[in-house]
Amino acid sequence: MKENIRSALFDDYSEPIRDPLWGHIYLSPGLLALTESAPFMRLHRIMQLGPTYRIYPGATHTRAAHSIGVYNLARRLIIHLAEKGAGEWLTPTGLKSFLAAALLHDLGHFPYTHSLKELPLREHEELTAKLILESPLKELVERAGADPGFTAAIVDNGMESGDKEILFYRRLLSGSLDPDKLDYLSRDGRYCGVPYGAQDVDFIFSRLHPHPGRGVDIDSRGIPGIESLLFSKYLMYRTIYWHRGVRSATAMVKKAILFGLEAGHIKGEELYHLDDQGLYNLAERQSHPIFKLVENVRNGLLYETAAEIHFDEKIHGNLPDLGRRSGMEEALAEELKGLFNKGIHGMDIKPENIIIDLPEPISFESTLFVNDENTYFPDSSSAFKTSLMEGFVNSLRIIRIFIDPQFTDIIRTEREEILHISEKWLKMN
Repeated sequence: MKENIRSALFDDYSEPIRDPLWGHIYLSPGLLALTESAPFMRLHRIMQLGPTYRIYPGATHTRAAHSIGVYNLARRLIIHLAEKGAGEWLTPTGLKSFLAAALLHDLGHFPYTHSLKELPLREHEELTAKLILESPLKELVERAGADPGFTAAIVDNGMESGDKEILFYRRLLSGSLDPDKLDYLSRDGRYCGVPYGAQDVDFIFSRLHPHPGRGVDIDSRGIPGIESLLFSKYLMYRTIYWHRGVRSATAMVKKAILFGLEAGHIKGEELYHLDDQGLYNLAERQSHPIFKLVENVRNGLLYETAAEIHFDEKIHGNLPDLGRRSGMEEALAEELKGLFNKGIHGMDIKPENIIIDLPEPISFESTLFVNDENTYFPDSSSAFKTSLMEGFVNSLRIIRIFIDPQFTDIIRTEREEILHISEKWLKMN
């Protein structure tokens, strides 16, 4: 390894932070100063998994802890790759910019996990890049030995760049096998108290090989590590990220904020750079009753699951359009009125009492190249073929009909009929 590269990776990392997952994490004084900035401190006030603590009480860890964990794994990864030959095309400033990008990659993230992810808002990576290029972070990034423009370009793929070193770091920070994924799976599993997320990071890194164009390749001995990661991701989505209670809470917040944006009660700029408490405060200032949904989530009054239907793109092709979904909720409420009105305890169901939820598309594909088999992961000797990955996705994408808990008695006595009406109506629309 070249001496200037070794110096950039090892000299002056004297400031320890104790992390419950990875132990002591060492930062340079300049990187530590970044963690003490106001934009980074906001991440201490955003729970990594938003409302998941409602189902898994231990899930109160923060975006800040995750970001420090990503930095830790990014440094370990780049040290390994530099020792394997990547140091030949890397620069000291580029390396420090990569470490700063790993540490700051979530600065623009919205509060309350992915409740706002599908809304018509700017991407959080774009917001992160903007923060890095402004004071006070611009000056702090420079003092850490990094280049603000270089750092911002690593985080935000939307920034045009033909720089090969930037492209290399982008593939490391956001790819099939990245420090972000390795940290959040392990960390989320630990704090939720489930065994599915833990990754054998040392083994995975040992089977990685740097490639200037692809970022990293693996050899065939590393295939089990990638299989473990992919299956862990599937299990974490199945049991935690897309648990029906978590989906209910995020869907309630999303419904309220989407209405606010469409009706002009809220401007997108008001949502940027909020923390969890700021989101609650914003909702409390609104007079429209639909914003009561946010307060209800805060108080644990979640909408109940009335029906679950496996998503079929051929049948339910209109559902992914979030802009049309509120109209569909209004129409479905009208369809269910007769059922909810019957009997002496009949109640009138309104559009605000119902939510149609569909998880966003995700991928379990891996584009890693297996160098000693001279092929990409899906075509390698791995058992995790494309068809299996598609099966993972299909089993997870479930349409859920959530209904206001004031209708709990009706939901429980008429669940089969609600499912029948919902299935029939969704097929027609």
